[in-house]
Amino acid sequence: MNDRTTNAFRPLIFKGRGTSSNEVGRFEHLTREQVDDGWGTLDEDLPPLRTEVTLDATRSIINYNESPDIPFDRSINAYRGCEHGCVYCFARPSHAYLGLSPGLDFESKLFVKPDAAALLRKELAHPKYRCAPIAMGTNTDPYQPIERQYRATRQILEVLAECKHPVTIVTKSALIERDLDILGPMAKLGLAHAAVSVTTLDRTLSRHLEPRAAAPQRRLETIARLTEAGVPTTVMTAPMIPALNDNEMEAILEAAHQSGARSAAYVLLRLPHELVGLFEEWLQLHVPLKAEHVMSLIRQSRGGKAYDSTFHKRMQGEGLFAQMLAQRFRLAVKRLGLQDRSRLDTTLFQPPRDNSLQMDLF
Repeated sequence: MNDRTTNAFRPLIFKGRGTSSNEVGRFEHLTREQVDDGWGTLDEDLPPLRTEVTLDATRSIINYNESPDIPFDRSINAYRGCEHGCVYCFARPSHAYLGLSPGLDFESKLFVKPDAAALLRKELAHPKYRCAPIAMGTNTDPYQPIERQYRATRQILEVLAECKHPVTIVTKSALIERDLDILGPMAKLGLAHAAVSVTTLDRTLSRHLEPRAAAPQRRLETIARLTEAGVPTTVMTAPMIPALNDNEMEAILEAAHQSGARSAAYVLLRLPHELVGLFEEWLQLHVPLKAEHVMSLIRQSRGGKAYDSTFHKRMQGEGLFAQMLAQRFRLAVKRLGLQDRSRLDTTLFQPPRDNSLQMDLF
């Protein structure tokens, strides 16, 4: 008899990573599990998990959507996967389309689109293109750590600035401050808006939830520096996780207001596809005594399920807890005056010049 002992729950703990497993995606036919080979291999120290970056040869860069519950119809994502490692990231399941795990693969096997700026220039020059604000940071963070090396986000902003095209950016990284030389002048023309996500003010909780993102206080400093540069900034209290960080909502809004935020938004935790298992595993590892209560409140806010993708419900949820959270948010926003209603200007747009035609003159 072959004595094979499977590990029911021994999380893979990699320092600086958000998830503790690498379960295969929902489209795969084979699964993986840890097995003790009799030599105590499950008790050995794990090797460092290094980040791998692959060039993504995409043929287009602007993604369009018709969702009725988000305030934009087009977006750009220069990267696939995100090294910030936020365990709650709703984009994790998208890695399954690449044949990779939404777990550790999502935060360690990344893809960069090196031709993003050139593709954007081509798409903006199309005769049928009609200008509307482009959203960045809607799937993965445009200022995640590898942006320091690849600079895809900055190159995109350079094209948008040249064409006087409006842009909105969502990030939890202080690296956005590097591009204030572009965003500041754009904002003066009504062409730029930023949103900084502040999930918690608790440094310890933040370190476990979003291990490679900027510390909470650093994000508040980023809001202040964006504001000083004239870039209107929203604070995103997202995601709000029942019984884990929702009690901080008012404190986060207050701190962001003091830092200069002009508006605010929030999203209730979303757990699509594989993210449910990853998040439940994280709860058992980091807050086991709260795990059952957290998931119970989540299901109460999602019609009895871990997630409901129904439009107009997926962002804020439903039920008593969700209604109470929405009411708290409305009251805090009204009290603090975080109700900026300014719009970006689409009338200044100028299609990029076709360099190939310019060369024909010589």
